[in-house]
This record gives sequence, C-alpha cells and structure tokens, in this order.
Amino acid sequence: MAALPWAPSFGGAGEPGAALGPLEHPLWLRHSAISPDGKSIAFAFEGNLFVVPAGGGQARLLVGNGHHNTEPVWSPDSRLIAYASDLNGNFDVFAIAADGGPARRLTTHSASELPFAFTPDGAKVLFSAQRGATAANIEFPSPMMGQLYEVDVAGGREPTRVFSMPALAGRFDRAGTRLVYEDLKGYENLWRKHHVAPVAHDVWLYDTKTGEHRKLTGGGWENRNPVWAPDQKTVYFLSEKSGSFNVWKMPADDPAKAEQVTHYTKNPVRFLSMADDGLLSFGYDGELYTLAPGGEPQKVAVSIGADTEPATVQNLSLSNEATELSPSPDGDEIAFVVRGQVFVASTEFGDTRRISDGAGQKRSVSFSPDGRHIVYAAEQDGHWRLEEAAIAGTRKEAPHFFDAAEIRTRTLLDNEHQNFQPVYSPDGREVAYLEDRVAVRVLDRATGKTREVMAAKHSYSYSDGDQWFAWSPDAKSLLVNFIEPSRWSSEVGLVPADGSGTVTNLSLSGYEDAHPIFARKGQVVLWETDRWGLHGQPNSPTQGDVQALFLTRAAFDRFNLDKAEFAALKKREDEAEKGKDEKKDDKKDDAKKDDDAIKLPPPVAIDSEGLHERVARLTPYSSEVEAFELSPDGEALYYIVKVGDGHELWVNRMRAHEPKKLGELPGGPHGDDVDLQLDAKGDTAFVLAGGNIQKFKVGEGDAKPEPVHFSAALRLDRAAERRQMFEHVWRQTREKLYVTDMGGVDWDGYREVYAKFLPYIADNYDLAEMLSEYLGELNVSHTGSGYRPQVQGAASTGQLGVFVDPAWHGAGLKVGEVLEGGPLDKADAKLKAGMVIEAIDGTGIAAGAEYDSLLDQKVGRLVRLSVLDPASGKRFEQTLKPIAAGAQNELLYQRWVRRERELVHKLSGGRLGYVHVRGMDDESFRQTYADALGIEAGKEALIVDTRFNGGGNLHDTLTTFLSGERYLEFLPRGQSLGWEPTTRWTKPSVVLISESNYSDAHLFPWTYQHFKVGKLIGMPVAGTGTAVWWENLQDRSVYFGIPEVGFRDAKGNFMEKAEITPDVIVANDPGKLDAGEDQQLEAAVKTLLAK
Repeated sequence: MAALPWAPSFGGAGEPGAALGPLEHPLWLRHSAISPDGKSIAFAFEGNLFVVPAGGGQARLLVGNGHHNTEPVWSPDSRLIAYASDLNGNFDVFAIAADGGPARRLTTHSASELPFAFTPDGAKVLFSAQRGATAANIEFPSPMMGQLYEVDVAGGREPTRVFSMPALAGRFDRAGTRLVYEDLKGYENLWRKHHVAPVAHDVWLYDTKTGEHRKLTGGGWENRNPVWAPDQKTVYFLSEKSGSFNVWKMPADDPAKAEQVTHYTKNPVRFLSMADDGLLSFGYDGELYTLAPGGEPQKVAVSIGADTEPATVQNLSLSNEATELSPSPDGDEIAFVVRGQVFVASTEFGDTRRISDGAGQKRSVSFSPDGRHIVYAAEQDGHWRLEEAAIAGTRKEAPHFFDAAEIRTRTLLDNEHQNFQPVYSPDGREVAYLEDRVAVRVLDRATGKTREVMAAKHSYSYSDGDQWFAWSPDAKSLLVNFIEPSRWSSEVGLVPADGSGTVTNLSLSGYEDAHPIFARKGQVVLWETDRWGLHGQPNSPTQGDVQALFLTRAAFDRFNLDKAEFAALKKREDEAEKGKDEKKDDKKDDAKKDDDAIKLPPPVAIDSEGLHERVARLTPYSSEVEAFELSPDGEALYYIVKVGDGHELWVNRMRAHEPKKLGELPGGPHGDDVDLQLDAKGDTAFVLAGGNIQKFKVGEGDAKPEPVHFSAALRLDRAAERRQMFEHVWRQTREKLYVTDMGGVDWDGYREVYAKFLPYIADNYDLAEMLSEYLGELNVSHTGSGYRPQVQGAASTGQLGVFVDPAWHGAGLKVGEVLEGGPLDKADAKLKAGMVIEAIDGTGIAAGAEYDSLLDQKVGRLVRLSVLDPASGKRFEQTLKPIAAGAQNELLYQRWVRRERELVHKLSGGRLGYVHVRGMDDESFRQTYADALGIEAGKEALIVDTRFNGGGNLHDTLTTFLSGERYLEFLPRGQSLGWEPTTRWTKPSVVLISESNYSDAHLFPWTYQHFKVGKLIGMPVAGTGTAVWWENLQDRSVYFGIPEVGFRDAKGNFMEKAEITPDVIVANDPGKLDAGEDQQLEAAVKTLLAK
C-alpha cells in the first residue's frame, strides 16, 4: 500500500508560502466540556486548554504552560474551570478562572488525579486517583484503579474520599444526594471499541444518604460518561449498544427505557457534557459538536488564534540511549543506533558522526570486514529495506567513518518484502539478512542477486530481533536458530550458505537453545541453553548457560588438556608460529591496499562421528545469560548476566576454573538492550547495557570496562518522527496480528481516518491516545498505546505506612491502623493506632489541611513526626523513613491476602484453605505452591482466588498442580507419611474469578473448567487469552501492543473473545465491599462446604 499523502505540520511562523493567520478547522480537539450556561466549550488541543463560543468562532487560549493540560470541567456558575496538568511530573488538579489568570493547584500528591466535575455548590472538585481505599474496604487494592475524591476549590485542603470503589466520570445531581458514575471492573485499554464483554464499563447511581450503589446499565457493551439532564430525572450517557459509541438517554428510575439520541455508525462519540438548558456537547472525529433538545448535531466551527505548538524541530545531543552496536574490525570506531538512527563514534576520542538520514527508523547495524562499509535496515515508504554507507576516497585519505570528508549511501535491497538484520559475510562479498522476519537469505553485493538459505517454515518471529544467524569464518555456512515442526522451541542449526542444503540440527535438545556463534576459527560452536539451569514457570526468567559443541576431535582434545599439557602445547605452537614469521617475505608492503582480498581461514571438516558427545558447559554456574563471547585463544569466556534491574559482566578462565565479576552494568528505563562483541582480532570487547557503551581489553587480567563516550547530534523533527511511528504501528500490526484478516476490520481504511490527526498532535500523551483509539478499532485485547514520561524532579510522595482515620476531623492525622511490615511497624516504634500525628518535620497540620506536600521527595529520607497519644495526653517524636507508593501497595496487597484468608478460615471453621494467585508467573506460582502445601496443607479443600490477575503464562502448570489424584501411599510399618503425588494438590478446590481476570488469567479458568477440576465462582471473564508483544517505538517512551499469538481449542475456537461463564455467578455489591464483605468469597466457602 502506498504511503499516505501526509498533511504538513503547522507552526507559529507558518509553513513557507502559507498565509499567516488563525488555524482554521483544527482536528483532535479532545476532552471537551460545555459550560453550564451553555455559552462556551472548553477543550484540550496540543496539550493546551482553550475556550470557544458554543456557537463557534475563534478559540481563546486559557492554559498554555508548556506542559500537558487536559480534562477541563466547569463550575456550576460557569466562572471556574478545573483541569489536570502534569506540571509536577504527574497529573494534579488545578483550578483557573474561566476568563483567565493564574491557576491554583488543588492537589499535591504524586499520584495522578483527573477531575470529573464540581460539586453542586461549586466549592469542591470531584476527581479520581489511586490513593488507597479505607481500612474497612475489602476490594482488591489495585494500583491501576482509582477511587473518587473531592477537594476544596479554595486550595490548601486535603482531599476527602467519596467512596472506595474504583470509578470514573462521577457527577452529582443538583441536590448533591445522587452521584452517577462509570464503573471500572478490571484491566482493558480505555479506548478499546466494539467489544461486548463482562469488563465493559457500566453506569451506576450512588445514593449519598443510604450508601446504596445501583447499576443502571448492562448488556455487556460499553456504557460511559453519564450526565444529568436539566430535569434531574434523566441521565444522558455514551453507549456502544448500537455498535458504535453514540449518545443515549434513560430515566434514572427506569433505565430499561433507554433511547438512542445520535446515530453515528463510524467513529466514536466522546466527551459528553450538558448545559443547564439541555444543550449537549460532545466530540466526534476530532471535532466539537453540540446538540439542542429535539435537534440535530451541529459542528462547532473552531479556529485557533494562538501560537502554542511546541517546536517540532529540535537539536538533540544524546550521550546514551544506544540500542545496538557493531565495532569496526580494528576496534577504532563503533557503529551504533540511537533513537532509530545510525551513528559512528571513535572508541578513543568519542568523535561522533551520523550515518543514516531521514525520519524512518533504522536497525541492525553491521560493519563490513574491511571497515569501509556499514549496512543497516531502514524503514522507508511502508517497508524495511537494506541500505549501505561507504567511506568515499582511499583508506589513506579517509581511514574512518567518524572523520570522513564524504560518506556515500546506497540502497542494497528494496522490494515488496520486509528485509532487515543484515550481516556481512566474513569476506565482505555478501550480506545475509532476514526476509519477512524469518526466512534467511543471502545477497550478493556485486550482482544484487539473492538466494534463500533457510525457508520461513523453519521459524516464527514473536518480536523483531528475536531471530538469529551467524556466518562461519570461512563464509561457507551459517548458524541459525530454528524450530522443529509442531514444537515451538528453539534449536541450533547449520545451513550451507549457498542455499544447497537443509537445516542440520546441532543441538538436538528438548531445551531452549539460542544465539549460536562460531569460535576458534570455526572449530567450535557456542550457544546459550537452559539445559542445566533452574527452570521457572513458562514465560518467566530461566537460568541458562553457555554450551560449546566441538566440530573437530582435535578442538575437543585441546579443550580437555590440563594446565601442564596445555602449556606444553602452547609452547610448541608459539615456536611454530615464530618460524612462519621468519620465512615471510621481508619486502611485502605493510600498507594495506583498499582492494586487498580478505583472507579467510580454511574450511573446517566436521568430524561427524561422536559429534554430539563433544559438548561442554562453559559457564561455571547457571544464570540469566544475556550475551557472551569467547576469547580468540579459547581460554576465556566473557559473558553478561542479568541481576535485578541491572547486569553484571563476568569472565570465566576455564582452564584455571576462575570465574570473576569484572563490573556492574546499569539497566535502562524503557527496556534494555544488551550486547557483547569483539573486534576482528579479538583484542577489545565492546559492551552495550542501559543505553551506554563500554570497552575493555581482552586478556589483560581482570580489566574493568571503561566508557566509550559519544555525542549523537540529531536534528529531530518530532512531527516527522510521529508520522513514522504511526506508519510503523499500522504496518507492524497488519503483519503480526494473530489473524491475517484483521478480524474483519478495515485496518487500512481506519489508517486514513486516524492519520489525518497527526498534524495536530504535539506531544506523546496525545500520540499514545490517538494510537489507542486507532488500535481500539480492532476490538482485541492486549493492544493500545502508552507513554512513559521521564521527568527529573517529579513529585514523589513518601508513604507513612498507615491508614488515616477518615472520621477524624480535628487537627493532625489520626492513625486508624499501622500497616504490617511498614516503616512504623518496628519493635521500637511508639506510634500506634489511635494516636494523632500533629506535625511533619515541625510543620503543624491544621484540621483538614493538606499534608501531602510535607512528604514530597521524602522517600527513604528521615522524617520526624510529632505525635499526640490521646489516651495518655503525652506527646513524643517519632522518626521514620517513608516508603514509595509501590512499596506501600505491596503492603496493602499482603494485608488484603491475610484478610481474605482469615475470612475463609473463620467462615469455614478452619476447614478450608485460601490462596491468591497474583500473576501467571513463576513468583506467583511459587507463592501459591508454598501456601497451598504449607500453611493450608491440612485443609479439606482450597479456594484459589485469581481475581485481578493480569496474566503471564501459567495456565497449564497451575491446572496440573490443582488436578492431582492420589495413587500411592507412603507407609513404613503402618505409619502413613502421605501420598503420591507430593507436589500437587489432591483435594477439592474451587477458583474465584471476576471481570478483572485478564490474558492468561482467562486461559487458566478456561483450562480448569475444561478439565472439570472444580467449579468456577464469581463473575464472567472476558475472552482475552492471547499472547502479546509490547513494542517500544522509535521514541522509546512510547509503546504499543500487538496480540499476535492466538490460542485455539480442539473445536477451532479462538480464546480471544471466548467469554467464560462461572458455575456459580456472584456479583460483589460495591457498598458491601466498602463495608468489608466479600460476597464472592462467601459463595466459594458455601460451595466447598456443601460438597
């Protein structure tokens, strides 16, 4: 498909030749809200807030502070606007006069807060934030699902919680006694469309007098964004009941009589609001609309008269963020990729030169054996092609890329296929590469002809860059990773480079074997294997080792020599080499000519007999091996292992059996690319980790890595980069979605729908939101886009590890409960529940005053609390080090598990056990195993709670664990010691599920039910059983997901959209959860006790 005719970006100075003046008919006007008096509409555009007359006209800039501002809402008298801004690194709630002026910050916590409405008296703003539920609430403490709060517009006040249930889009009626809101049942991208699923949002009504929550909508489709009509009896809302988001209305007392108001069939209606006279406002197809009672939708003509767009072209100088590297043969310079562009730097002085051009992403950089060329893959005009850069002039005139006067670039290969991961042959005559991600082909650089050496059927690419091949030193063959038919497990193979043969399996292993390389001039093959390491559960980190296969008996014999034998052999070899040097022609020209042919080592004759017995484990112990290289003499293995969030560089001098750590390497903020490569002579090793490049001399004892400095100068056109990223998402999704027909969605047609918004998107918040809208058209799980900003000095609220008593209205903070394991849960801590914190670091806390700002930037720092014990009347000082929000979330989770287990024990009289499976991963399984066969081993039956489990890959393992059947008894002298199997649960069980189960937490209950292990209890689960790849884009702060591997049952049904219905359906009432009652857990107890 041809590239789209992109519209130009606009800027304050205007495009060359274009008429200056207001921007007419801008698109991507989002998060709009009409004023109660019906005169104005506030909206977000390019991260700024504007106000435009409801009848149309020129929009007035209200907030343009250089940050992202969004979600404007009006006060009842139309005089104030509250909004969210990331001014402090997270979204806080601010208020500003509708006529303009300075803004007032209303919230000071580092959790993100988004406003929904004012209270009817205009004194407070209603917003959502994840700041923790009450101590009594027994809802799962998800850090991804916020509660409703309200905060005083006057500022300086601590927000108060409305209720603890996860909720969005709350709005009070005029009397302030009823609140309509949108629920949040579980995990799914907010902008997904067209699905009918249990996790879809619904509209509820909360009675502030009785505390009752009443569900108003249903049906399984999305129901969102409720607003009260002027009669205070009717609720308008957005619903996908018709197949696409439209405006609907319903009587609050009889919601079954809902009526459709608008009738759009393509593109969603968003951001519904209503004026006091009934005039509706909403967004559609990137523009603003109004709808008068009984009328038809009217487009609001908008022009922008302010110059607010940030500079689209920026000059950057990047000294890290490298994602791959390739050293020159002599080690004097190194090619690498930063932000999708190819650079070369001097490894000694750091002089840096950009090699590639254009906004398209570049990958897979490779230096030629003569050091005069660099090949890489370029994403251009809708596909990947191979490009080659060359130094112009002679070697004497221009020895290096980094200081060359001229670098010439040509296209090596450009066809209808996706071609990337090019690697030069050892003689430089050819380039091996991947075609369409899996087929290995070879390109003759002189003729341009290509040939296939490994067919696509031998492999599957889950994520770009996961395939591997490596040339033999004699250029006669290639090592490859491949998979055997019907078994998705990596093997190591050897294929002829001339394309004349098939894949020969070298690993012959049921274990995972990957990343093979040649060593010792082709006599030895090394690869990574998990054969000897500790194995976690599927899709979890597994320990690996580096294994060697010796292609010749001589190489194997050499490897097995002891120190004395090897020393004698080495002496003979050195003497023989010295004799050869003396016979060399003294008249040879030491100056290397540009056209000198590269001399290759002689081909290695493989000793087939006993080949697969000639193997050795080169690493002394298993670890998470990430990269490795063998020294040229074969005596030292250098390798990188993952440790926590970082990495370590190790060397194993194998004959001496001396593994040593050479250094620690940092991790990266947005995923981590790790590599280790040697120069041609094997003298210098280059290391990539955490976006940084380092080097060290091979063989120089325990040399520590030293940095390779670079400064990648990049004139970045952000608008062009965003266009490129959009194109990449379109193409990548089209080529990797789990079904080739795109689920019947006109993916290319929607490309045109959403591409038109690109000229009006100025930051990554809007880009991620637009990509999510686009990807949401597919109606599949595991997709959408996100933005992970990195903000230095961002707000960071320290957590005290306590529940504050919400019923306390006096000065200070009354502690309702001290969290077990928290910073105040110490043997010598005097602060207990019931005491009052009167001051933090000497600053007193007045009644109702905000105190979050007193804990900003205090994580891990000593803080002094002034405490009053009301029981004794005594005051004292308590010191502590506040913890991060993530650490407190962990404490809240552990507390929730203890409460659920205690309830099960209490309700069952100690007969039943309880485990919560937090994720479908190795750590969660180990905890489940420990609890089930430990603390709950003596129980008669087990409740397995999987609610709010986000997935992984554990469905088969967990089902197997729970489906054990006794078949042998251990019985010495009449004493029963137990039964086989000892590693499985052999007694009854039930599984708790809810709308919050996702991904593999959908596949597990399906598998459990399929094999009739036990009953499912709770609420239906949406069909989300698909494997995903979350890919970082060229700007690595932006990512998106592709559900690319479907799971299909024996009847041919995909698990995607395959809803699970529990055997016992039980919904948890929000009010009862707030009071500490878990009805689903109670039903599970009753079901098991009834057996």
